[in-house]
Amino acid sequence: MFGGELRLLEVFGDSSDLGRGHGESCSDMIGKYLEDRIGLTGQERWSGGDVDRELILELTETTLPHHERYSESLFAEMTAMAEAAGVTQAEAVVVGGFTDVVDVVRGHVGSAPDEHNCTAVINPEGGFYAQTWDMHMSAGEYVIMLKLDPLMGPSALVQTTAGCLGQMGMNEAGISIGINNLNAVGRPGVTWPFVVRKALQQTNFESAVDVVMEADLAGGHNFMVMGPDGRGANIEAMPERKEVTMVVEQPFVHSNHCVHPETAREHGYREPEHVADSELRLELGRSNSASPEVFFKDPRISKHTDDPHDVATCGAVVMEPARRRMRAVWGVPGDHPWETFQL
Repeated sequence: MFGGELRLLEVFGDSSDLGRGHGESCSDMIGKYLEDRIGLTGQERWSGGDVDRELILELTETTLPHHERYSESLFAEMTAMAEAAGVTQAEAVVVGGFTDVVDVVRGHVGSAPDEHNCTAVINPEGGFYAQTWDMHMSAGEYVIMLKLDPLMGPSALVQTTAGCLGQMGMNEAGISIGINNLNAVGRPGVTWPFVVRKALQQTNFESAVDVVMEADLAGGHNFMVMGPDGRGANIEAMPERKEVTMVVEQPFVHSNHCVHPETAREHGYREPEHVADSELRLELGRSNSASPEVFFKDPRISKHTDDPHDVATCGAVVMEPARRRMRAVWGVPGDHPWETFQL
């Protein structure tokens, strides 16, 4: 069972150095995580059909040019990480961008009722961004905290998993970003960890929002960006359309469904119970948005499961951009202690 004190990995240097340090330090975990995610992607419950490894990687390879065009530096980092860990570039995309790869495979095979249960809130007055990171429980074994010190650009803290360039994080300029999943019919494009990391390479709020908006996405995700002055942006980002809601005064909460009618048109199939759960968490989050402690306390937001391939809360963060401070937990909040990281 996962959880406990976060494993901190610090990497330094240029893009290749960052990737090499990540890949060498986490090679065993990356290999195991890859096999878990390949196995899940091949299941009908995730991708809409029984899919073999060859087709999964063939479809994932179509995304590689999109990643390189979007960010040469991040593509170089991912390539160095893959080489150090003994996996291919396409396999590295599966490890990091699993939910978008599932969207891409689903776009080729058919529909599937997969659901992920991250819940997030931007609170401008409180000065914080908070979210759970919910995924198949087996992913919780691979959670790490990355401390990135690049030769060029701001340093950053990123709570992520082994082999994933970035899931949610904050940089020394006070730019914070997190995500929650949106079901979509995917296509060849950029997977969401590249978008998270490119946002964390920016030094102002406007630029961070811009890099999300310019991404040619492979699948659906909701991105939440917050700057050091408390301003936030919620970006429902689907392969065909993106919609931005600026957050400047009142708290803004998001779960796993589009609230904007234009992006909602791209939703993939969702089971009625998943729709109800997402809507319930949205209302719970809105009721508890003033306090991270109360927000995370509700077991319908911080989730347990006994099934390693069912969805559970694998980690959570509270980021305070003005203070350049992140609190993070590995596992379900309340089960394990929060740790504080400072930039």
